[in-house]
Amino acid sequence: MSSGGSNRLMSVEDVADYLGVPKSTVYDQWKTWGLPAYRVGRNLRFRERNVESWLERQAL
Repeated sequence: MSSGGSNRLMSVEDVADYLGVPKSTVYDQWKTWGLPAYRVGRNLRFRERNVESWLERQAL
């Protein structure tokens, strides 16, 4: 069962642009945020649906 959103893989730069934060913030915080990531070679990738779900959980 999908939590909604795309299955597309996003780069750190994509996630930073999506969230409106610097890339360094994503690199520094993704584990603290509990955002699931995948290592593809030397690069981190994030599923778009996981980023969207995480963002929804941040709502006040």
